[in-house]
Order: sequence, then structure tokens, then C-alpha cells
Amino acid sequence: MSRLVPVAAGAAACLLLFGVGFAGAASAPKVVLVSRCAGSNAEPEQAVAGHYVYEAWIGCQGIGFARSVNGGKKFGASHVVPSTGHLWDPDVAVGPDGTVYVSYMLGSLVPTSGGTLAEMTPAVAVSTNHGQSFARVSLLPVPLPTTADGNWGDRDFIAVAPDGTVYVTWDYGPSESEVKTLCDPTGSCAFSNGDFNAVVQKSTDGGKTWTMPAPVSPGFPLGGAYSAPIVVEPNGSLGVLYWGHSTNPSTLAVGPGTEYFTSSSDGGTTWSSPVAVDPTAGTIAQPTWWIDGSLAVDPSGALYATWDTQTGTSDTGWVAWSNDGGKSWSPAMRVTSGSSERLVQVTAAKAGSIYVGWQTPTKGYGTYLRRLAVGQGWTGRTKKLSNKWGSRGTWPGDTIGLSTSGGTAIVSWGSSGKIYATRTALPAH
Repeated sequence: MSRLVPVAAGAAACLLLFGVGFAGAASAPKVVLVSRCAGSNAEPEQAVAGHYVYEAWIGCQGIGFARSVNGGKKFGASHVVPSTGHLWDPDVAVGPDGTVYVSYMLGSLVPTSGGTLAEMTPAVAVSTNHGQSFARVSLLPVPLPTTADGNWGDRDFIAVAPDGTVYVTWDYGPSESEVKTLCDPTGSCAFSNGDFNAVVQKSTDGGKTWTMPAPVSPGFPLGGAYSAPIVVEPNGSLGVLYWGHSTNPSTLAVGPGTEYFTSSSDGGTTWSSPVAVDPTAGTIAQPTWWIDGSLAVDPSGALYATWDTQTGTSDTGWVAWSNDGGKSWSPAMRVTSGSSERLVQVTAAKAGSIYVGWQTPTKGYGTYLRRLAVGQGWTGRTKKLSNKWGSRGTWPGDTIGLSTSGGTAIVSWGSSGKIYATRTALPAH
């Protein structure tokens, strides 16, 4: 999971150099600089709508945001999404009318009649002018914490349905005092104990008002679930992939994890029985710090999941797919394997064709991409996107941005305290 990074948002924009890239090999894609004001644990996320590419990340003393108006060939000035408090874990989505939504986690102190309580909750900033400015920020409601330590929250994901309904999933725990962390000094944090649950909230008025959190994972409040990306399928159903752990009801200790898929055909009111996505591939180790698990859907409605599993000496990234709405999944197909962790994410290029990207430390942090034609196999060799190795001493965050436009992959990543992006089209067959 991701480390909480306490930062206060400022009003000033951060400067950006247009079109700056590393000089690499002739075959390497052109890398452009998105922002210099990233910092460590940047966690970039991305959305594409037509010729617009939107990037959000932890940086610029808050939640940084930049956009490209030419398909990611260069990016305009970086701005801070307006908000104040402890901010982390951004995500970005675009509605059918072009409205841009940036979600992120916010920690704040809430005054009550009995004193001040700590509260963690998602916030959603809304732009109706293609990301030029954000006129409104909504703090999503949560149940009032019962102790001064407050509730716990982490890793939001956002999606918008064709009818404009906005959905946010996130990791909710009623009591922050129950959560115990396992933090790597040069990386991020995982969890050994806690009351973790995947929950969803929605807005039907453009992000102005929101429902209260409702469980996605079973067993609330001890669901043992976190990192729950959400997609809207072509038939309007919602799909969620979450990382589930068994939880000891007495000690709240969590065991090794497995990826589960669940869906809703009634706007998140009820959810199907979770289906394990090929548990024979292995388990997700307790101290894993990646935001493990990525979910995508193609125009035909096929679903794609990526994640990684660990042994004592290795980490392996996997991809699996479903052609029946997530009721069953293909055997997991190995993407990459090695002695260090793999951050594996997926996006659909067209029906039956996907891009899989990942970032991992080797000589330093590197970012890679490969394309898969389902039923035919990989369409070519792995392509290294980053022209230089990112510093091992600067944690880039638990995510990369990965989208497609017309068969071209658009990828963004954090490296050595900055955000970079590139466009590349790998062979389809």
C-alpha cells in the first residue's frame, strides 16, 4: 500500500518545461517531462479523453495536476489541485461530457461537540473546463469516528459511468487505532493488522453530493480488503478487483492475500459473490507495498486483471482475463519475474488486445511495456520506456499512469523526484 505523505496544498502553480526528454537510443520512445515538482512517492495516475491527457500525482506540495492538449506529446504548466490537509493517493477520470474528476485521500481534524477527531476520507475535485481550473472540491462523507484516533482510509479509485454517475472506491477502516503498518525505509507501507474494507460511494450530480460508504467486500467491518480499482463495463455493470486477506477476528492480523473480482448490476447497491482470480498463481505477501492489482475492460466487455505474487526470493507479475463478466477467469499468464517487486498495470487497446506496463528496481527504477493479443500471445519483446534508471533512493510511488488512444499507449511514471511520460505503439499482432 502507499505511504501517507503529509503535505499542505498551495495556490501557486509549479513551473514546467515543455517537451523536455532524455536523449536515448534511436529505438527508444521520446520521453517528455510532465513535472519537476513531484517529490518521492509520486504515484502518478492518468486519464485520456480525445486529444487531452490528464495527469495527477503526489507533488507540488499537494496533489499535482497537468494536462496535455496534443495527446501527450507535451504537457502544460503543473498546478495544485485546490485542497488543504494531508493529501495522498490521487486518481483521475473523465465524464462523458468532458468533466475532469481528480480524487485523492485527505486527512484532517474535524471539530465536534466532544472535541477534535481525526478523519480520513476521499476528496474529489471537479473541472468543467478540461482541467484548466478546479472550481469545486467535495469531501466525501464518512461515519463519525468513535475515537479520537479517528477512522482509517487509503487508496481511492474513481470511474464515471456513461450516464455521468461518478463512483469512488477506497479502503476504509472504522478505527485507525487498529491499523498496524510495516514500512520499508526506502519504499512504502504495508499492513500487518487492521479492520480493512473495500467500500464505494457515488454521486449522481456531478460530484456535488455523495452517498455514504457502502461495503464492496464481504465481512464488513473485517473484510480484509484493500486496493480496489473500479471499472464501468459496456453494459453498465460495475467491476471491482480487490486484494483480499484473511483476518484474525481476535488480533486483526492479516494473512497472505489473493485478488478477488466482484460486480454490481444495480449501481453498487449489491455485489456478486467474489471470485478469486487464479489463486494457483500464488499469494500476495503480507509486507507487499505496491498498490497491488489493476483492472481494465475492453470495448467487447472482456475484463483484464494484473497483479503480482511473492515467494521468499522472487516476485512474479501476472495477467488474466475474463470473457463472461468476471464469473470465471483464464489461468494466470506470467508477465515478468525477478528478485525485486513488480508494479504491474493493464489497459485495453481494443477488443482482445491489451498493453501491460510495469515498473521495477533493477539497476535503478525502470519502466517497461508489452502488448498481448489474447489467444495469440505477446506481440513482441518487452520495451523499456524510461531512458535512464531512476534513483533507488527516491521512491517513485506505487502506481504508473497507463492509457491508450487509437492503439497507442500513453505511459507516465515517477522517477528521481520527477514525473515523465511517453507515447508508443507496439505491434498488435
